[in-house]
Amino acid sequence: MKVLLTILTACGLMLGAKNQQAEAVKRLTASKEVLTDALNAGDKSIPRDLIEKAHCIAIIPSMKQGGFIVGAKYGKGVMFCRKESGGWRGPATVRIEGGSFGLQIGAGEADVIMLVMNKTGAEKILKNEFKLGANAGVMAGPLGRTAQAETDVFMRAEILGYSRSRGVFAGISLDGSTLREDLDDNAKLYGKKLSNEQILLEARPTPAVARPLRNMLNQISTWEKK
Repeated sequence: MKVLLTILTACGLMLGAKNQQAEAVKRLTASKEVLTDALNAGDKSIPRDLIEKAHCIAIIPSMKQGGFIVGAKYGKGVMFCRKESGGWRGPATVRIEGGSFGLQIGAGEADVIMLVMNKTGAEKILKNEFKLGANAGVMAGPLGRTAQAETDVFMRAEILGYSRSRGVFAGISLDGSTLREDLDDNAKLYGKKLSNEQILLEARPTPAVARPLRNMLNQISTWEKK
């Protein structure tokens, strides 16, 4: 009986680990779909020229939230940052919690995208934990053609925030939200617990499951090496 229980426990742990790894892979696929939709939403799309200027991008698909505008919120996602050559490196994984997102009443979940627009913001977002708004300047990002008329205003922000709930993208400030690295999810993708700084600042190969999203970012925007 004891041997049987040991075997069953081991099988349960293996199954749980596989399910968790599958969830991490699933988030990568969902993140690619969110970014695709964000770029093809017409007048409500995220401007490509802002992605071309961004130092990092974080995508949190299906962030859970309470039934009212302000309430408990929690989500997991992925982040990519630029290499010196201009291409994208990653993914690192992140968790975002709390804050006021100003989303529609009754919306059960939302997709969130953050564009980190300068080097200072990129350095901050790589820390193991920081609070948006308090530790980094965050603004609701512009949509469609509005970016061209307001580039100077928005380029002063370290981070631009966007969300989609009920099928519609909108800019969000994200103030009060806490962003943390997720060492466990990093381990599921890389085979060991790496920090986000290790992944995004060192020459870590992109896992095969993340290459479609990384390649998409490279197609959208790759800086030329100076």
